[in-house]
Formats: sequence, C-alpha cells, structure tokens
Amino acid sequence: MYNGNYFWGMDLIWWIVWFCLFVWIFALPYNIPGQRHKKNSALDILKGRFASGQITIEEYEEAKKVIEKK
Repeated sequence: MYNGNYFWGMDLIWWIVWFCLFVWIFALPYNIPGQRHKKNSALDILKGRFASGQITIEEYEEAKKVIEKK
C-alpha cells in the first residue's frame, strides 16, 4: 500500500514514543533530583525522634515549647 515506507518513519517514531512511555512509567526512580519535596519541619523531626524512643516525654515537651515559640 505504501511501498514499505511505513509512513516515512512513523513506525520508528511510535516505537520511540512507546519506549519513552514505558521508561517514564516503570524505570524512572521516584526520588528524582530536582523535584520539589516538602522538607520535614523541626516539629516533624522531633515527633519522629520521640516515636522512635530517642528522647523522653520531658525532652519532647521542652523542645516542643521552644519550637512553637518561633
């Protein structure tokens, strides 16, 4: 029908499009450098330390008061 020209390279372009799509969906890492991520606040870090048992309740409450004053 088209004498084997495959729409003048469109077959190759579609393979490239599909390849890029699959790479984008499956192969790219989720933590890409340059993406904007919400940074943990000081209170979030403090809560994490308390939850893991690194600090006591007294230390937590004292540090929380200091953080909330800011």
